[in-house]
Amino acid sequence: MGFADDHLIPLVDEGLGNSAYLLDLGDGRALAVDASRDLRALHAAAARRGLHIAFAADTHLHADFLSGAGQLGHDTGATVLASAAGRRTFPHHALADGDEVDLGGLTLRALATPGHTDEHLSFLLLDGNRELGVFTGGSLIVNSAARTDLLGAGRTEELARAQYRSIKRLTKLPDETAVWPTHGAGSFCSAPPGTERTTTIGAQKQANPLLAACDEDAFVSQLLASLGTYPAYFDRLGEINRRGPAVLTAEPLLPALTAQQVRTLIADGGHVVDVRPAAEYAAGHIPGSLSIPLRDQFATWLGWLLPDTAPLVFVTADGQDLSEIVWQSYKIGYERLAGHLDGGIPAWTVAGHPLASTAFVTADQTDSRPYVDVRQESEFAAGHVPGAVNIELGGLPSVASDAPEGAVVACGHGERAMTAASLLERAGHRDVAVLDGGPADYATAHGHKLVQGTEDIRP
Repeated sequence: MGFADDHLIPLVDEGLGNSAYLLDLGDGRALAVDASRDLRALHAAAARRGLHIAFAADTHLHADFLSGAGQLGHDTGATVLASAAGRRTFPHHALADGDEVDLGGLTLRALATPGHTDEHLSFLLLDGNRELGVFTGGSLIVNSAARTDLLGAGRTEELARAQYRSIKRLTKLPDETAVWPTHGAGSFCSAPPGTERTTTIGAQKQANPLLAACDEDAFVSQLLASLGTYPAYFDRLGEINRRGPAVLTAEPLLPALTAQQVRTLIADGGHVVDVRPAAEYAAGHIPGSLSIPLRDQFATWLGWLLPDTAPLVFVTADGQDLSEIVWQSYKIGYERLAGHLDGGIPAWTVAGHPLASTAFVTADQTDSRPYVDVRQESEFAAGHVPGAVNIELGGLPSVASDAPEGAVVACGHGERAMTAASLLERAGHRDVAVLDGGPADYATAHGHKLVQGTEDIRP
């Protein structure tokens, strides 16, 4: 495993919870595995080592991000390696089970491992006959396996059974074989996410609860019970990745817009996304705008809460990176980026336009308000305020009218709660407050103990 240990560079997308990999092939060339359309970190890592990306492999048709493989093929001439069963319509080297690719001293062998998707491949890296490691994508992941419900509820169990067989196949590799998954902690493709991002076959035999299942039926029941909700945009990206995302020939930009141009876009059906920190949004924002603070998880919530068919205008704070907005949007297929408000909120007020505000309160200022917890159900079940109502943020738009009036909205720290409050205000709610903090802060301030379980879910 020495070559891989010295030459494998994991590139973690903390927001999506995924890892791409750059493998230094030892001769100035490199293999990229499961690279997203946001290639900034990959290109920087390659440049630091003086590497030319010669191969770009995708383990499956990704649902949570647009693949960068086609872009690498365009930019560097990389040979795109992908499953023949995926029926991709852009140039690639189609691989079936057992096919091998000579990387120049090393060999990459395709292993059919369906389950997360129909056409899923794992890629076994060989040095002669020695197994160095396996890129498992969304098959075997650290202490779990990736979800099997992305192709529809009617196929979830079928794919879970395929996942069982695929993982059993992978565990026949030598115990010392490294396991390099794509999905990991924080990924909605994980079921559930783990904390470590890489492992070995032997470690998984000892620690993976799914591998402790007594038989296939038990495995399937355990896997399906762990499936939570996932972002709405996941349902679109697989097909886009099959066709191949549009190749970009220039750096996408975010133009500066005047306050009047922003008003016109709003009138024409555009959405205003305020990416400033939650406290700044609370103090004053464009009425009807959606708060999604610019952080690692920005793309997830953008893709979960807004359509990709309407123009988007962004309100930013001084010093925020416009390119980060652009690339987080583009990597999930959001390209109708009209621009950003030039001069920010001060420019809006100077133009004579009104602002709205949202109460951002500490736990001791919440009084007897209804408590709405917008975290994922699994987070809620792990510990929540007694009597809290759980409405996951991703599902809030469809039930906003049912949310209690005058509620204090909370999450883990305040960012998701501010997003939820902006959705409630757009739906006509008034007197919404956001908790600056989390359930433990509230419980301490009110003399409660957190409770576990899901007795309270929706109103």
